[in-house]
Amino acid sequence: MRNRQVLVILSFIVTLLATSCKTAKHVPAEANTPRELSRRFGLPVTNRDNLHLYTEASKWLGVRYRYGGNTRRGVDCSGLTVQIYKEVYRKKLKRSSADMLKYNCRKISRRKLQEGDLVFFRTGGGKKNIPNHVGIYLKNQHFVHASTSRGVIVSDLNDPYYLRNWITGGRVK
Repeated sequence: MRNRQVLVILSFIVTLLATSCKTAKHVPAEANTPRELSRRFGLPVTNRDNLHLYTEASKWLGVRYRYGGNTRRGVDCSGLTVQIYKEVYRKKLKRSSADMLKYNCRKISRRKLQEGDLVFFRTGGGKKNIPNHVGIYLKNQHFVHASTSRGVIVSDLNDPYYLRNWITGGRVK
């Protein structure tokens, strides 16, 4: 009788542990629908867009800025770009925005930008045509990047700040 009680208690504990311990965060399927992605980005996202790009970028929205960071605990602009490109396009990019432009891209104009192209800016002092900021172009003149003041956000290329600091677009080779 005693052995049976011990067996019942042990099986209850094992069942409890097996059902209560979840290590992966469940993401509802509707989180990656064009409708939900449109809401998150403030852009019309459709099935014709690269949903993998939008889904991956949406995981980073709101992550705080951290110089030299490349995780969801904190990320800088080039770290964000490297991580998204690795996940979405399976391409390894250089770690700095200047090296990305120099070694990974061919320059393109603003009017030729396509989804997934890189956008480069000079937001501080230094040489005029050497970028110190990078983002990933989405569509409709919008791009995702890590802002030093607001973390990972979507911005408009037509914002006077970005117009003033624009260097070039880059198509990854």
